[in-house]
Amino acid sequence: MSLRFALLGAAGFVAPRHMAAIKAVGGEIVACHDPFDSVGVIDRYFPDAAFFTEFERFDRHVYKLQCSDRPIDYVSICSPNHLHDAHMRWALRIGAHPICEKPLVLDPRDVDNLGHLEASTGKMVNAVLQLRLHEKIIDLKKKVDQGPGQVHEVDVTTITPRGNWYHYSWKGDQSRSGGLAANIGIHLFDMMIWVFGGLQYLKVQESSPTRSVGYAELERARLRWFLSIDSKDLAATKHPGPGAFRSVTIDGEEFPFGHGFEDLHIRSYEEVVAGRGFTALDARPAIEMMSILGKRSPERLVGSECHPLALS
Repeated sequence: MSLRFALLGAAGFVAPRHMAAIKAVGGEIVACHDPFDSVGVIDRYFPDAAFFTEFERFDRHVYKLQCSDRPIDYVSICSPNHLHDAHMRWALRIGAHPICEKPLVLDPRDVDNLGHLEASTGKMVNAVLQLRLHEKIIDLKKKVDQGPGQVHEVDVTTITPRGNWYHYSWKGDQSRSGGLAANIGIHLFDMMIWVFGGLQYLKVQESSPTRSVGYAELERARLRWFLSIDSKDLAATKHPGPGAFRSVTIDGEEFPFGHGFEDLHIRSYEEVVAGRGFTALDARPAIEMMSILGKRSPERLVGSECHPLALS
């Protein structure tokens, strides 16, 4: 008997990756919700799934399923960032395991609240931390863990140009997205903390709707990052051209992990259904770093002495 899934956020950019992953693990999406109805992509995977643009009708439908002999096992959450917490709590309350995209929540205190619900419902939050399943990143972590304990010099540049639409969408709204640190940085911050250890020191050189630039000290790395959605920054790199530019250097050497991302959501789902999914506590360290960056508090984000990441 196949595992049964509900999907929240069916019209988003990342939703098709979840659909493909659910299909790959032999699951079935039986119900999905999105306030927008541009969800034709679901026909490629689960054309018989019930679809609702109103959450109340979706909730009623799922309630009936949960009272049947074939309830929903998992709820996949691909909704806007500020809704993740509420949608995970809803999933736990109906008796399903949430599988949630990053950032899991925008406020690290919400991780504690999720923990209380997990304990009372017997269900578990599963965080999608797919970079931890990338073979080259796993090898890097092993190398760092088994190394002589040196502090590494790490530079990260990610430039993913976005048009004007971005600033009018929920992604451009700090209160709903958490800003660039949540939309783009969370993937990299989680990877870096997982590999090099916890955050110990943080300075920000620039924090704006289009850029996040700063310096952090982790247990075993001095990290400089440059995140941008401004196309002008792309022209300043060594590799100008269309699309995104990503670079990670460790101790002056380029770290090659430009490939191998295609099946990471499938790997994530394989781990989840095997009972080895990443937990909310696993996700918390990067959420704490992202939360500090998002507050822009002068007490927390102080100084501009950190060196800007060289782009040329």
